[in-house]
Amino acid sequence: MELETETPGRLVNLTDSACDEVRRLLTESENLGKSLRLGIKGGGCSGLTYVLEFTEPRDGDTKLPFGDFEVLLDRKSTIYLGGITLDHQSGLKGRGFVFHNPHAANTCGCGESFSL
Repeated sequence: MELETETPGRLVNLTDSACDEVRRLLTESENLGKSLRLGIKGGGCSGLTYVLEFTEPRDGDTKLPFGDFEVLLDRKSTIYLGGITLDHQSGLKGRGFVFHNPHAANTCGCGESFSL
């Protein structure tokens, strides 16, 4: 897993593959916001579900620059997602973004929800 920006103490890391996919999606769609929002919401089989969307910044967001785009986190999500690495994988089992959360005590089988 190659990190595009590996900074000690960085709140969120993205792999090169994740950054490349974010750039591709932002370039190919005019309907997307200009920033990648990472978040959490209640639900899923393990209690919390990851949220990933393209949007514009909102008041109170934490803004993390990644070259030509930024990652946004709301206040609540910052608490739960600090230290994560976002990867993008493609292969026989499918294609998509994958959250590697060092704080997750349990994750569901599909990897879309977690608990602390």
